[in-house]
Amino acid sequence: MKHQVVLPFSCIAIIFLLHIAPITGQGPAGAPAAPASPTNVTAILEKAGQFTTFIRLLKSSLVGDQLSSQLSNQKSNQGFTIFAPTDNAFASLKSGTLNMLSDQEKTQLVQFHIIPSVISLTQFSTISNPLRTQAGNTDNGQFPLNVTTSGNQVNVTTGVVAASVDNAITSNSKLAIYQVDQVLLPLAMFGTPAPAPAPGAPKKEVPVPSRAPSGSDSAPVDSSDAVANTFNSRTLAPYVVAATLGGVLLF
Repeated sequence: MKHQVVLPFSCIAIIFLLHIAPITGQGPAGAPAAPASPTNVTAILEKAGQFTTFIRLLKSSLVGDQLSSQLSNQKSNQGFTIFAPTDNAFASLKSGTLNMLSDQEKTQLVQFHIIPSVISLTQFSTISNPLRTQAGNTDNGQFPLNVTTSGNQVNVTTGVVAASVDNAITSNSKLAIYQVDQVLLPLAMFGTPAPAPAPGAPKKEVPVPSRAPSGSDSAPVDSSDAVANTFNSRTLAPYVVAATLGGVLLF
């Protein structure tokens, strides 16, 4: 006689739950992936190290927040290239250079290190100068930025300083950050003013002799005539005296 094994109800329930758990644990098919986190420029520089001063300027001027906001906009194709000076680059500036700048000038200084497009290292050799930065006007004496290459070396000149690109901190389709060994000082803020033109030599005034009216006693007398008259008077004086004496004797 066969014995039937009767499982308690509780065991059956446990087996059932274990069977359906993998099914119910799976998420719905085709669920959208979590959106990518925004690109944080200051976070990238903090991770790279040696950019403390530039990070402080990015934060105090709010330029860093503006960049991160624009980069996180999925509908925008806006990209940026940033030249990031190291702390050693800022330390090499003349003492008090940053302190003498107003808040607006500090913002312009930061913007002068940012180009509103992505430029790869290979593109620097074919790019047209001057580059337009977020600081604006590229006219001579304002905010021109020029890039030259020699082999693999990339140099950046402002008309005040010449900097070298040491390496790429990050480079992707929307953001390129390059380390530079000098703070990029724009002409508009740090250029030497052109010397004022030297005043012209004063014109020498030539005196014009005045013409006295005819018959006036103040008419100028030529010096040669005066000498001649004096000479004639002295020469003729003896003859005049002799003639006078002769006349007296005859009389």
